Amino acid sequence: MSDLGTRAPLREVARTKPDEPPSSAPSEDQGEGVATTGTDPQAEGAARYRWRVLLTLSAIALALFLYWASGYFFAYTDDAYVTSDFVNVAPYISGRIASVNIVDNQTVKKGDLLATIDATPFQLALNEKQAKKAEAEAQLAVDRDTIVAAQAQRDDATAKERLASDNLRRATPVAAAGFVSRQALETATAQAQEAKAALADAEAVIAKAQQVLTLHQAGVATISAEIAYMQWQLDQTKLLAPTDGTVTQLTLRVGDQAVENKPLLGLVDAHAWRIYANYKESVIRHMTVGHTAWVWLDTYPWHIHRAHIQGIARGISRLPTDRKLLPYVEPTTDWIRLERRFPVTLVLQDPDPGIVLHMGADARTLIIY
Repeated sequence: MSDLGTRAPLREVARTKPDEPPSSAPSEDQGEGVATTGTDPQAEGAARYRWRVLLTLSAIALALFLYWASGYFFAYTDDAYVTSDFVNVAPYISGRIASVNIVDNQTVKKGDLLATIDATPFQLALNEKQAKKAEAEAQLAVDRDTIVAAQAQRDDATAKERLASDNLRRATPVAAAGFVSRQALETATAQAQEAKAALADAEAVIAKAQQVLTLHQAGVATISAEIAYMQWQLDQTKLLAPTDGTVTQLTLRVGDQAVENKPLLGLVDAHAWRIYANYKESVIRHMTVGHTAWVWLDTYPWHIHRAHIQGIARGISRLPTDRKLLPYVEPTTDWIRLERRFPVTLVLQDPDPGIVLHMGADARTLIIY
């Protein structure tokens, strides 16, 4: 019989043979294996949990340390904004607006005409004063002629006084010798006294005429000063731009009433652009005037601009009062008490001419020590 025929009946016998119970030794090994398999996953899970907690705490501690240490290397803030000088244009006189020569958001140069006030009442007042000045100057001519006439009378009185004095001087020794009567001597004396009195009166008239002339000259000077003031008022009927800038929020219209020293319109100064960045009090000690800074403008994102520190505030107001001489920086945000912050003024270096800055726009700044 072949091997193939012998193997076939043996396989059939093996299939029909009942299952034998497993031996005790393999059962014990299997039990130990099961026990070992059930214990290792728990230990490994606990170890992994502890490792994750440790990594998390380490990451938090590292982040806090880096945040604290970063203050010794650089300072960053997003509490910054662009600003410039806002010039309130107010008239020096009151009157009705005759014309408005600009439009809203127009860029103007220093000296450009912004608006005009009706000049008619100021011109009429100026003409009246000029007429009074002409009258006063004519009176000065009369006063000078009066002085000339008084001086002529004084000269005549002087000549008469000299003649009378000479007559008295000649008559005195003759009367003493008895060749002239006493009456003639008294007559010569009276004439000499009358001549002196007339000369004194002439001098008084001249002095009075000169005082009148001086008074009228002062009047002319006063009128001249009034004319100069009225001419200045007339010139102020033209509102001129005090600086280069941009007209903002124009509401002025023809026919409006201009009030003295009350702003009519505003200009954003084109040459005073700067950035106010509020930095925490714990980092400003590292900053110095002139140090380089980097600025991100929200109006031009993804562009970094070079700047320098122009100044660091030496004081802030701790109370939100109306006092404007000290800046007030709000110490809370959404009920969170923040560290005190001080304004740091930054100025862009060689700004791109194509950049248009906007007063009040947000910015972010970075200063590397």
